[in-house]
Amino acid sequence: MGFECRICGTCCMYLGDYIVIEKQTNKYRFDCCCISTGTSFSAEVDPDKRDRFDDTTFPDQNPTACRFLRPLGEGIIGCTIHTDSPAQCKYYRCRIMDIFSLEGNERGYITGTLALHSSDSSLRDAYDTIMKGISGPGEEAEEQIRAGLIKAGYEVR
Repeated sequence: MGFECRICGTCCMYLGDYIVIEKQTNKYRFDCCCISTGTSFSAEVDPDKRDRFDDTTFPDQNPTACRFLRPLGEGIIGCTIHTDSPAQCKYYRCRIMDIFSLEGNERGYITGTLALHSSDSSLRDAYDTIMKGISGPGEEAEEQIRAGLIKAGYEVR
């Protein structure tokens, strides 16, 4: 099962300190910097999202969120500079697997970079064993991880 973005905005809710607007050059154009990479970029608000960008209620209520994130309707929270978003945003992938015990208790999750997020030592051990047989990223690796976790006694959603 390959990654499919749900456009929920979760991945960008804590990027307010990482994607910084350094200068506004006109109403919809900005000089910005990705703090984590030190990369500067210019961004223009996508023409079809300018009315949403003009409403600052969302960033005012969510100060840790990326300043370009806005509700776009129908439960979608998305990027208003999608066309000009920096590489780190274009390649970011959020949760692709939620991992549960057979009793239904959440044990951890895996992001699109195939990183495990869990404090469960048994799950970490199983994951480490599975990853020894994985040669690289991609849908095949995701399926191998999924199958390995199921074999190790976990439910994967």
